[in-house]
Amino acid sequence: MDLTYTPQEEDFRARLREWLAEVLPTLPPKPSPDDWPARRAYDLGWQRALHDAGYAGVHWDASPTTRLIFWEETERAGAPYVGANFVGLLHAGPTIATEGTPAQRERWLPPILRGEEVWCQGFSEPEAGSDLASLRTRARRDGDHYVVSGSKLWTSHAEVADWCELLVRTDSAAPRHRGITWLAMPMDAPGVTVRPLRTLAGSAEFAEMFLDEVRVPVADRVGAENDGWRVTMVTLSFERGTAFAGEVVACRRVLGELAREARAGGRWDDPALRRRLGRLNAEFRALWRLVQWNAGETETAGGGVPGVAGSVFKLRYSHARQELYDTAAAVLGPDCLDLDRPWVLDRLSSLSYTIAAGTSQIQRTIVGERVLGLPKGR
Repeated sequence: MDLTYTPQEEDFRARLREWLAEVLPTLPPKPSPDDWPARRAYDLGWQRALHDAGYAGVHWDASPTTRLIFWEETERAGAPYVGANFVGLLHAGPTIATEGTPAQRERWLPPILRGEEVWCQGFSEPEAGSDLASLRTRARRDGDHYVVSGSKLWTSHAEVADWCELLVRTDSAAPRHRGITWLAMPMDAPGVTVRPLRTLAGSAEFAEMFLDEVRVPVADRVGAENDGWRVTMVTLSFERGTAFAGEVVACRRVLGELAREARAGGRWDDPALRRRLGRLNAEFRALWRLVQWNAGETETAGGGVPGVAGSVFKLRYSHARQELYDTAAAVLGPDCLDLDRPWVLDRLSSLSYTIAAGTSQIQRTIVGERVLGLPKGR
């Protein structure tokens, strides 16, 4: 992949910087972390601003280098993250763009890009987390609808979502990977109950979701019936391959802040701390190169879907993020117990990254089997 920026791409960077410098000071204050309706409105307002300025489709339609420039510049400028819109913009949207029918793309993609609809992810279940193929939520066909019953866990942003990318079992007699279907479920359908879950960091962006005879139109199925596992792999490829790209830039920014804090707090004379910071600097520089590789794969791989290198990235990134915030605790010293200090809540949330989007154990299995060609485990 040639990452030499063309004059046109550098012009894009300059125009984006100019626009960010103009619009960011006009944004309202960020709402309270606990006020999810206000956070939804804030996040969708930012997405609408991106749409109106012509930047909303960068994640899907732009070249790899243009996407990299967008991630770099928005993060460095301190622009809002996609927030409540992340499932729609980074997971469901790319999946529908790749696997959906023309009618489905026309129905769902423009509202995501305009900041009008929020999606949540209904994949994991109480007994189907790492082993996602063991999911038990069932959907039986009833004319032009599926009737869905079961439960989901760790459903991201379910309490403010309009739609859910939902995995259901449509053939209990088929091998477990072959009886799954990917549905788009309206969250206001009768029979949907959402119960928020509070995390270790005190936030409630996840929820339990209970489904009691929920009717979902067959027209809202993405991909063929019982072909949902393949469609799910498309979703997870986007989630692991490119969805964390902006976070790598954020981690590199945090690393610089830690170095400045260490100097100001008198910790810079500690050679062990300097070694940790230097190694993390090399780590995140390497991860950014892997982001570039994965972004390039979306251009060269069939259908624009990232490949298994996304698992390599996700495996290393999740552990590097934990190491970054453990180092932040070393820089802060006793203040690392103060929840009002920078990086403390980030340290708590970093613990989830070796689980979210597929556990590290699962990623090692994928890398071993699909990258290294090792035999499958029993």
